[in-house]
Amino acid sequence: MKLILLGAPGSGKGTMAAVLKNEYKITHISTGDIFRANIKEQTPLGIEAKKYIDQGALVPDEITISMVEDRLSQDDCKNGYLLDGFPRTIAQAEKLDEMLAKSGSKIDAVIKVDVPAEIIMERVVNRRVCTSCGESYNVVSRPTKVEGVCDVCGKEVIQRDDDKPETVKQRLITYEENTKPLIDFYEKKGIVICADNSESPEYAFSQASLALAKRGFRKAE
Repeated sequence: MKLILLGAPGSGKGTMAAVLKNEYKITHISTGDIFRANIKEQTPLGIEAKKYIDQGALVPDEITISMVEDRLSQDDCKNGYLLDGFPRTIAQAEKLDEMLAKSGSKIDAVIKVDVPAEIIMERVVNRRVCTSCGESYNVVSRPTKVEGVCDVCGKEVIQRDDDKPETVKQRLITYEENTKPLIDFYEKKGIVICADNSESPEYAFSQASLALAKRGFRKAE
């Protein structure tokens, strides 16, 4: 089973990715992880990508696509995978189709985690994160026992700059502008699954798993 996961910042995409990975025993592939691994290992592609990243520029499609193609050829992808962060554009989606077609393969489904913008705003603006261990809190639904102090490690808990209202609003606008064409691209193929995460991650996953079951995909034993 080959999946793509789409979701706005703060939609709960990370939680969905973890559940899908565990329930279906497929490899979770994040383009961010691919970049970091190639840069750490100083592969030719990693060295080239680092030049752009260090300048704050976007890594060109040909480098990103080559990295993804190499990653998908590895043994842990043989039983299926979940792409997270790729493709981001129509051009990348078309290249992915071409890449998979060479081996007689294709993307089986695109799972879009849906949450209204106003709910995302509320969730993200109220989010607080530990500066040391990364534990996440919410000042409304899951506050720390002692204000500003992590329950796990006792270090400082803060609101990240990218979780502030003006930043979140801009991130949502950017996501909508960049991702809508991609969603339209896959909807024309009839493979988009919408998972409503406005209530709970469990409800969103139940929608995704039901839709996947209708396509003949079952959870791993």
